[in-house]
Amino acid sequence: MRILSAILFAFLLCFADNNISAVTENDAISDDSGVIQSVEVNQNIASIKSQLDGINSTLRTNVWMTRYANYSTYQKIQNELEISENLLKRASKDNKKNSELVKKIQNLKGQLELLKGYENAPFSDMLAAPDVDMSPRITNPIALISGFSYMRKIRNEKDEYARQISELDSVIASLREKEILLVSLVENSTLTENLQSQIDETRVQISEFEGTKQIADTTFDVYEKRADEAIVATKNEIKLQVFNTINIAVFLVIIIAISFFFKFIAKKTISDNERFYTVNKFINFINFILIIITLLFAYIDNVTYIVTVLGFASAGIAIAMKDMFMSMLGWVVIIFGGSMRVGDRVRVSHNGVTYVGDIIDISVLRMTIFEDVTMATYYENRRAGRIVFIPNNYIFTELMSNYSHHGMKTVWDGIDVVLSFDSNHKKAVYIAKTITGKYARGYTDIAKRQMTRLRSEYSIKNPNVEPRVFTFFEPHGVCISIWFMSSSHATLTLRSTISAEIVEAFNKEDDISIAYPTQTLYYGKKQSPKPHSELEQDI
Repeated sequence: MRILSAILFAFLLCFADNNISAVTENDAISDDSGVIQSVEVNQNIASIKSQLDGINSTLRTNVWMTRYANYSTYQKIQNELEISENLLKRASKDNKKNSELVKKIQNLKGQLELLKGYENAPFSDMLAAPDVDMSPRITNPIALISGFSYMRKIRNEKDEYARQISELDSVIASLREKEILLVSLVENSTLTENLQSQIDETRVQISEFEGTKQIADTTFDVYEKRADEAIVATKNEIKLQVFNTINIAVFLVIIIAISFFFKFIAKKTISDNERFYTVNKFINFINFILIIITLLFAYIDNVTYIVTVLGFASAGIAIAMKDMFMSMLGWVVIIFGGSMRVGDRVRVSHNGVTYVGDIIDISVLRMTIFEDVTMATYYENRRAGRIVFIPNNYIFTELMSNYSHHGMKTVWDGIDVVLSFDSNHKKAVYIAKTITGKYARGYTDIAKRQMTRLRSEYSIKNPNVEPRVFTFFEPHGVCISIWFMSSSHATLTLRSTISAEIVEAFNKEDDISIAYPTQTLYYGKKQSPKPHSELEQDI
């Protein structure tokens, strides 16, 4: 019996040892798993902290956490400053300790000065919505650029504000995740006091950021409505301006098309190039005026205001710009009166200087003349080929001659030849008239046709255009004046030809001598003058 009891006791002792070792092994495994879990949680917390601090792959600093950290730092420094100041008040007269406290207080005040912007409401600047400027007035096509720029600016500001709120959501989500990890870490750690302080700090941050989030959402809703209204208003302005621009463009195209139509008709009906040029210029001027008036009424808000201002300023403008207005009036007279046209050969005299040339352009303010080689350049100027600008108001104040008015292409030109008194004058007149008739016959026929057309417009007493020869008694001989029709644009050519032919023909005749200044000397015995009495007796 005793033996059986001893065996049973030994068996129970062995079983108890096995159970104790098993329990110890399980406890060790449990402790190891808890350590591994704590390491993973700490790694997750460190990763969240890096994200909140902005130390991640995007290298983008988290503005919300930065401002909150500065705010927290300011509060901590403020508390430390209050403690140091209280210690300084209660400190003994130990100069060394007092100097250290004074330096510390000065250092803390300097830090507070740097962080002064974070004293209160660290997110006030970030929560403030951007100002929505008044949408620009789009009154012309160029203002469309400002309209599109305004919309792009509003959209960018709204997107930036929405991005900041999105970052705030990410911060809150990260803080909540951090809170959960810290709570789980408390369950597996003995350092509950330190972890609990971190949890409390995280919960304070969550509360602060959630309150900020509510304000941000409300502010963004109000701002978004204002921004959308501004964008819609600008879009409507742009659409209206585009529609108006299209209408104006269509109207201008119609005006230009009508001007081309009139030019086409003028080209088909007007054979004279000079007259077509004048009509073309007039059509261009009317076209330009219509375009300007259209643009003024389309893009100037208050046209009556401009008319009123011009009405008050018209007197001063009329005095200050008298010559210009006179030139414009002269242009109207020239265009509608038909006294001058492009291509006409004209002669202008001003201040004793004479210019002869062809009109190459007539603008609103002046005529442009190309100076040709003529008798005026031969006898007076000795210059030609110049471009002369004649103000249109000269038709009222200066003498202007038109050599080719109303389609006339010929003018009278004359050559004077002085013969000696003993020359055969009748023979010379016959020769001169024959040569002149021969070379001027073509221009004479042209002049006859033009004269017939000109007499329908004007009262011309002597329409005869045949060459004329006149004989005049001069102190040094008999002057034969030969007159003939010549081209109004090339008088010197025919004059030179006829002069050379007449000189050559006269030189062939023995009884015709061209006179020139001469002196006669008499040689003989000098006779004494008779007394006055003898002269009376002779009488």
